[in-house]
Amino acid sequence: MKPSSRTPCSPEVMNKLYYLKIYTFCGRNTQRNLLFTFLLFTKRNGMAFSLSERQVLGIHGLLPPKVETQDLQAMRFQNNLKKMTDPLQKYIYLMGIQERNERLFYRVLMEDIEELMPIVYTPTVGLACTHYGHIFRRPKGLFISILDKGHIRSILDNWPETNVSAVVVTDGERILGLGDLGVYGMGIPVGKLCLYTACAGIRPEKCLPVVIDVGTNNETLLKDPLYMGLYQERDRSQAYDDLIDEFMEAVVEKYGQDTLIQFEDFGNHNAFRFLRKYREKYCTFNDDIQGTAAVALAGLLAAQRAIGKPITEHRVLFLGAGEAALGIANLIVMAMIEKGMTQAEAREKIWLYDKDGLLVKGRSQETDSNQEAFVHDSPGTVQTFLDAVNTLKPTAIIGAGRLFTHDVIKTMGTLNERPVIFALSNPTNKAECTAEDAYTLTDGRCLFASGSPFGPVTLNDGRVYTPGQGNNAYIFPGVALAVVLSGVRHISDTVFLEAAKTLAEQLTDKELKEGRLYPPLSNIREVSLQMAVKVVEFVYANGMAFRYPEPMDKEGFVRATVWDTEYDSFEPDTYDWPGVNFSPKK
Repeated sequence: MKPSSRTPCSPEVMNKLYYLKIYTFCGRNTQRNLLFTFLLFTKRNGMAFSLSERQVLGIHGLLPPKVETQDLQAMRFQNNLKKMTDPLQKYIYLMGIQERNERLFYRVLMEDIEELMPIVYTPTVGLACTHYGHIFRRPKGLFISILDKGHIRSILDNWPETNVSAVVVTDGERILGLGDLGVYGMGIPVGKLCLYTACAGIRPEKCLPVVIDVGTNNETLLKDPLYMGLYQERDRSQAYDDLIDEFMEAVVEKYGQDTLIQFEDFGNHNAFRFLRKYREKYCTFNDDIQGTAAVALAGLLAAQRAIGKPITEHRVLFLGAGEAALGIANLIVMAMIEKGMTQAEAREKIWLYDKDGLLVKGRSQETDSNQEAFVHDSPGTVQTFLDAVNTLKPTAIIGAGRLFTHDVIKTMGTLNERPVIFALSNPTNKAECTAEDAYTLTDGRCLFASGSPFGPVTLNDGRVYTPGQGNNAYIFPGVALAVVLSGVRHISDTVFLEAAKTLAEQLTDKELKEGRLYPPLSNIREVSLQMAVKVVEFVYANGMAFRYPEPMDKEGFVRATVWDTEYDSFEPDTYDWPGVNFSPKK
């Protein structure tokens, strides 16, 4: 790649160059200032700086003489990754490259997204979170503690980027299926925002990961000398709610009313109430509730193509009754209503089974107010999940707990010609069953999807099935891009219904025959862009967009904003003034 073919020096780069000139010549320790310059700019280009760029920036001699292309840098990066077998070591290496050379990191991630997404996101990100304090290299994102109450705006002012469009925030209470990890949960917002950029092309400097530290109830962490958060139990007082209120207000005050705020991995008891509290006041959504719902519904819509049974004829039994299950259940009801059913009829098709058994009227355990819509009359004696399957005869089971036993899977295969089995728990070792169990015990007849990746399954007769991964990454990057571009201020559940339908439509017949319920992850950039286009069309058509004038060519509008990984040029714009004479007239 010739330096002259690179992207011209952007305004952001020019601003940083101007700052560095001031910093470098402030008269204090010139070598230290040069090192600062070197560290800042090698996060951009590494050894791809041209000779003239090195000279202009004052970093000549601080890099080896060779000028490398990004292609060569990517080859070295990929070769080093191939030598590693431990997923956690790969994660550490990848995050290190992100710190040193952001564009190179995203290029390699995008080129091998199917292989590397399980490293930067689930399941490996869960392992990284549990070891966060032990593998710590450099802080990423913004850390706000309960002790900072009253000062959140000043903390936001410390963040170096001033034009943030999307925030992902967690309080670390329910990290994947791993539970309360406190401040170690920062790995989740960082990983989510990596996919905002890799999958949907949202500029990385417009993304802000945040963890809110109000303590942890994880005794192991409270006894760990390397834990990096507050050594206190979770604050569940009014101070916690006041802190979240202050955070939301500070974000929109600094970055604008249409700043997207994605809630991630909050505890069940907080996730729903914050969604209800803020959804009409801010541009916000909860990925565990709404993103999971959309990707699960998309799988069901794809399954109906394979079995020729409309969604209105499905009976769905959930293992679990938390935020993910309820989010999916509510979106399925919306999809059924769109097909002509009443709300009451649609809800009758949905059953939930939690740790205390089937949700039915009159059971001794109290039900959450969010669950009441799906509490039904008792269908008879049901003591186990297998009993529930035999009694209710569901066409689909969707899970969040390890109770998809061999007997359950076999029974689903007996009751249905093409049973739908979604084992959505994360990470992989928390999945309700394996893909091999699901396909083998149903003789390859099931339509299977999982939350974390499983490899292809070969049956004894040689048939090969490629399990679908019901990964929220199919949903949240495309939705986020559309919301940011169109200036949406309140995100309706209808947006996620539209996203689910769009995702299902992108699955080809060939992919469906392979056993997939979702497009290959290798296509996720195009899937996300197509989803963004559809959602942009939808929000403008339904009066939800506030960015005007409305673009006539929606697809061109979306694609024109996508960030790419080509290096910027750091050479200033130079030119001659031909024929100009500065000599005074005689």
